[in-house]
Amino acid sequence: MTEAAGELGPTTPYGKTLIKVAEAEKRLGAAERDFIHTASINFLTPLRNFLEGDWKTISKERRLLQNRRLDLDACKARLKKAKAAEAKATLWNDEVDKSEQELRVAQTEFDRQAEVTRLLLEGISSTHVNHLRCLHEFVESQTTYYAQCYRHMLDLQKQLGRFPGTFVGTTEPASPPLSSTSPTTTAATMPVEPSVAGLAPPGEAALCLEEVAPPASGTRKARVLYDYEAADSSELALLADELITVYSLPGMDPDWLIGERGNKKGKVPVTYLELLS
Repeated sequence: MTEAAGELGPTTPYGKTLIKVAEAEKRLGAAERDFIHTASINFLTPLRNFLEGDWKTISKERRLLQNRRLDLDACKARLKKAKAAEAKATLWNDEVDKSEQELRVAQTEFDRQAEVTRLLLEGISSTHVNHLRCLHEFVESQTTYYAQCYRHMLDLQKQLGRFPGTFVGTTEPASPPLSSTSPTTTAATMPVEPSVAGLAPPGEAALCLEEVAPPASGTRKARVLYDYEAADSSELALLADELITVYSLPGMDPDWLIGERGNKKGKVPVTYLELLS
């Protein structure tokens, strides 16, 4: 965008707008990099280290414990079989002694492995506490990131509103238009300076506000979104959050309406208003 602004003319309205948007995008990019860096340090790295380190060790020890249990069960089965055979006098006593010795060894190894596994599993409790803290920090950093993005875009929105001729997309209102020739746009999400200062198209005589009377039907209430300073006596200065009456007249620029507040009357830009039903 910055390069395009340099090519198309940095002093033109379009060039200035490109530069402002480019600067905002740079700030967004910097905020995103900070968020990714913070998330990596405070959450992803500790979690990855646990999964690739401690958790692998715990899983390995649990598998060893399972194997020790199987060995122990096998030794118990052999001893049982040896004693049964001894009772029938088909085996020497040394076979029973050998089975008992193997059982004692298997039992010792199983008990030792069970203790190691128990200690490792108990350590997970403290790991969970640490990871919960990391998870909270991750959510906080993400909240900060989105708040920064919102502030950057809000600042950009306000800056674009100061540029004359800035185009802002609008949406159709839910209610019917004021009249057959009235604009069908509602308040835009950000203010823009009106591109045309007069009510009538170029070359036509401007309407005299003192002679303008509200139409018999088609007037609406509108809430002012932003402060607006009148450029001349034909415009009506606005204060944010105040309510005014607005209406359109045939031949008017669709970016403007006639606004009335008490005994004051003047042109007001549509994009500074929220039309109420």
